[in-house]
Amino acid sequence: MPRPSVEAERKAQILSATCAVIAESGIHDLRLTDVAKRAGVSSGIIHYYFASKQALLHAAFEHNFRHSLERRAAVLASGGDPLELLVQLVESYAPLDPESVAAWRVWAELWVHGLREPELQELNESIYGDWRHTVVALVRDAQDQGLIEDGDPVLVANTVVAMIDGLAIQVLLGSRNMTVERMRATCRAYLAGLAPDRRKNAGVTA
Repeated sequence: MPRPSVEAERKAQILSATCAVIAESGIHDLRLTDVAKRAGVSSGIIHYYFASKQALLHAAFEHNFRHSLERRAAVLASGGDPLELLVQLVESYAPLDPESVAAWRVWAELWVHGLREPELQELNESIYGDWRHTVVALVRDAQDQGLIEDGDPVLVANTVVAMIDGLAIQVLLGSRNMTVERMRATCRAYLAGLAPDRRKNAGVTA
């Protein structure tokens, strides 16, 4: 039996390879032999760690999400102005480099197949619960410091999450009306509009 450290490293290697194959070919055409080749292991090794293709896919989706959060850990840990942190966090999700584009492609596959698979729906619910919790915490901190208008932080967080998802999908689909630059500008404009001084300047009253 592999040592725990080797086992964790090998599983991460397989899951990263699975995400790469999903991003390139989708779930429908995914073959374990392709994953094994990308990971540099045998198909038997994959079966050793994952009892079924379905178990591998579920683990890969969760790995994709956890890896996304790890990429943004430095932003969340930097401290400072929570509204600016929120802006940086949101902008970091723009699909502007190969790694982030691949991560979004995996997300899209989860959503499509989750429409018909209750287990994937539950996984999506859990993942989005953690993601919303992160955004809600930043919104609350910004409200506590008077950087964002008082109100329901969950409502604001849901709007931010929906905005990122919707705009990113348009970018991935090659919309001529939604480039990465426009996505970032749209997100910045929305977040800037949450500031009390911005609302007053716009003539908006509570």
